[in-house]
Amino acid sequence: MNRFHVHLNVADLAASIRFYSQLFAAPPAVVKDDYAKWMLEDPRVNFAISNTGRAPGVDHLGLQVDNGDELVALGKRLDAAGGTVIPEEATICCYARSDKNWTEDPQGTRWETFHTFGEATTYYAGDAACATDGAACTPNVAEMNPKVDKGSPCCSPAAACC
Repeated sequence: MNRFHVHLNVADLAASIRFYSQLFAAPPAVVKDDYAKWMLEDPRVNFAISNTGRAPGVDHLGLQVDNGDELVALGKRLDAAGGTVIPEEATICCYARSDKNWTEDPQGTRWETFHTFGEATTYYAGDAACATDGAACTPNVAEMNPKVDKGSPCCSPAAACC
């Protein structure tokens, strides 16, 4: 079953944790110095907030799936929708290990589809092999191109590629 994902950038993490804990009537499932996440069942949502220096507001929306086959199916749907789809395999982002697909809708809203298969000790990988922008695990799709090597596990910013 898919789970809707919302990631907000916040100015005050502690105040936001207090607010959303009251709103959701539950504490976050994950709390770090710069990040918190609620895995809610009603509504079924992965709601995350972070304080990583980006402007407050919606960072990206997404769909979390339970397995790799569902991620492949969503990737095909994204491709059929006509946007540029950026695959990102075995990445570290938001204290988790995941395979992902990124795209933007016609308005420029970033969408992430992903399958999480483990935890990580850092917010993001922070290396040239990762497709993230380093500030908040979300690629700037307009500046990204798949690497030439088809066997490569992910994509990277075009400026850093080749």
